[in-house]
Amino acid sequence: MERRILIAEDSKLTSEQLRTLLEEGEQLTVDTVGDGQAALHALGQHSYSILLTDLQMPHLDGMQLIERIQQRQLPVTTIVMTGFGSIDQAVKAMRMGAYDFLAKPVDADHLRLVIERVLRERTLQDEVIQLRERLHKQHGFRNVLSANPKMHAVFELIRSVAQTTTTVLIQGETGTGKEQVARAIHDASATLRSGEFVAINCAALPETLLESELFGHEKGSFTGAIGQRKGRFEQADGGTLFLDEVGDIPASMQAKLLRVLQERRFERVGGTQSIEVDVRVIAATHRNLPKLVRLARFREDLYYRLNVVKIDLPPLHERPEDIPLLATHFAAKYARRGEAARSVAPEAMEKLLTHNWPGNIRELENAIERACVTARGPSIRPEDLPAEVLTTPAAGGASLPIDLTRPLPELLREMTVNMERQYLLKALKKSRGNVGRCAKICGMSRRSVSAKLAEYKIEKTPFKDE
Repeated sequence: MERRILIAEDSKLTSEQLRTLLEEGEQLTVDTVGDGQAALHALGQHSYSILLTDLQMPHLDGMQLIERIQQRQLPVTTIVMTGFGSIDQAVKAMRMGAYDFLAKPVDADHLRLVIERVLRERTLQDEVIQLRERLHKQHGFRNVLSANPKMHAVFELIRSVAQTTTTVLIQGETGTGKEQVARAIHDASATLRSGEFVAINCAALPETLLESELFGHEKGSFTGAIGQRKGRFEQADGGTLFLDEVGDIPASMQAKLLRVLQERRFERVGGTQSIEVDVRVIAATHRNLPKLVRLARFREDLYYRLNVVKIDLPPLHERPEDIPLLATHFAAKYARRGEAARSVAPEAMEKLLTHNWPGNIRELENAIERACVTARGPSIRPEDLPAEVLTTPAAGGASLPIDLTRPLPELLREMTVNMERQYLLKALKKSRGNVGRCAKICGMSRRSVSAKLAEYKIEKTPFKDE
């Protein structure tokens, strides 16, 4: 793979010396510019692995150039060159995002070592990014990533519900990605609905404020209402309103929400004009709504109005094959600007697989983000992970056998195939070979289940007499 290096140096003699030095025996393309403004333009035109820049330049100096690179999030690793009397500036440049600095006159051997180190880390970064892209292609749907058969059934349900405007209820433990699934439904509905995705956490607001947030208010309707304000329903007109933690809505607000869902119209707080909206409502909760209905803490009619299409998200400990997938994704996501993306060392991956993840995907993401900040090398090591990840044993059956001699994408594919086949066998056995009932258990269409049975060469006949 060809690597390009950009040298920003106002001395033509120094630029040519550095170019000759870097091009000797290396598969590198080296370009030179004479000032920071030209360097910024070149970075916008071509993809460079490394920027080697002086700090003292006309038009746009090195510090300003680094600041612009950070603002625009340009994927280049910056190395600064500085005179002996400006070491403090070089240190400041590193705080701003530069990878390293070289004192002038530049030592040839030191320069080669630094360039080799950067290119090794860039190669790792590229591999991680390519792996992430492959994983997204194989196991992703919109902004949701999973290799789990239950989640693939969720993907299929999202595709179906996205072609309608029906109300959806998403249930799952805290941190399982309910908002990501809601956004996936909204994004997949783009051909039908061009409005915005508007979210509100119903548990985070007191009752009086929640009503104003949902329906808006008129000027003077309460103390502090200094002007008219549109609520979330109006903001989401033509789009999607996501009601997170809907199980925490107070009883009086439940009645008002039910009316809006039934009539698609409401009045602002303190207003008399009826406002009609065209909104798809997606609700989510970690609570057991049927139980709350039995305890008379949640309206039964509202529950059935919300529960038109239900999506159940499994907790992360029931999706162990997703842990390597998500960890790799988050490691690439939280790579610091201008530095190589982190990979997860095999020993650290084993620790991740033996943790029970009570906080689900959110806890895993936080653990990887922290590890990306504290890791000193290109890989996340066990010692970079939070203490609770290292000390908490896994829930029963959460760990998977990991063969570290095989590539991760290959292992993930095999895990997915094996689990999907086992799931289908168990569902077919429970339905006694009836494909229609099997499809209902799987949360998939009959045609999709039939295709999977054919793909895995599973016969329906042996199950009929059991």
